[in-house]
Amino acid sequence: MTDTTEQDRAHPLPHSSRDAARVQHVPDTPQTRAPSYRLAFTDHDFLLREELRPVRLQLELLKPQMVMDEHGIESTVVMFGGARIPAPDGAPRDARSPALAEMSKYYTEARQFARLMTERSLAQGGKDLVICTGGGPGVMEAGNLGAHEVGGQSIGLGIVLPHEQAPNPYVSPDLCFNFHYFAIRKMHFLMRARAITVFPGGFGTLDELFEALTLIQTGRMARIPVLLFGAEFWDGIINWQALARAGTISPSDLDLIRYVETADEAVAIIDAWTPA
Repeated sequence: MTDTTEQDRAHPLPHSSRDAARVQHVPDTPQTRAPSYRLAFTDHDFLLREELRPVRLQLELLKPQMVMDEHGIESTVVMFGGARIPAPDGAPRDARSPALAEMSKYYTEARQFARLMTERSLAQGGKDLVICTGGGPGVMEAGNLGAHEVGGQSIGLGIVLPHEQAPNPYVSPDLCFNFHYFAIRKMHFLMRARAITVFPGGFGTLDELFEALTLIQTGRMARIPVLLFGAEFWDGIINWQALARAGTISPSDLDLIRYVETADEAVAIIDAWTPA
């Protein structure tokens, strides 16, 4: 928090924290106990009212933006992928799907990819090409772990879920965020993205992939590499060619994605990418 003395020198009005402290020492009367008397910005019940949703949306957009600006984050490499994909030495989180154990290879590739990209980031000062994940387990954990192993920082954009998914221990603590609104979280994934990698995953991964593809397809976002790890997985769940044949997308839209199998392939494409 900024020192209040420094704030007072810059601004003649009192710092908000001082007023918040002052109201704690007013006389205890029916008037001061009434909810209406609370300072609006310290009134938890007021801030959570339905009418304040636009304000909460703005705050959730603004806080991570300000923190990342303060840490000098210029650009990111986004890593989407399934929370249930286990590390090679771990058991599948969903015992009903033993096939997940075979997908641990993607954990390995995600970890290696993050290591390689973070080494490039550090060589440039550590502010560009910063790994950004959803902050949870599985592929997300692998990405943050890879960055951590080579001494780099990484971002985790977590979200409050019914099963209380906690951040993995490899996210840089000062860049570990928590969201309520999926829409604002997805904006932060893409606002600084220089490349997007997508590993096998479920509904959340597909949602994030198609959000990015839609923005690029419609020209609302600059074209960047969108790299899908695991051709067999993606061809098994999405018939891209059928979309083109049906005319619901243009054949040229298929050029927005590239398949890769290894971290080295993905890094080579990003290294060679020339913005349009």
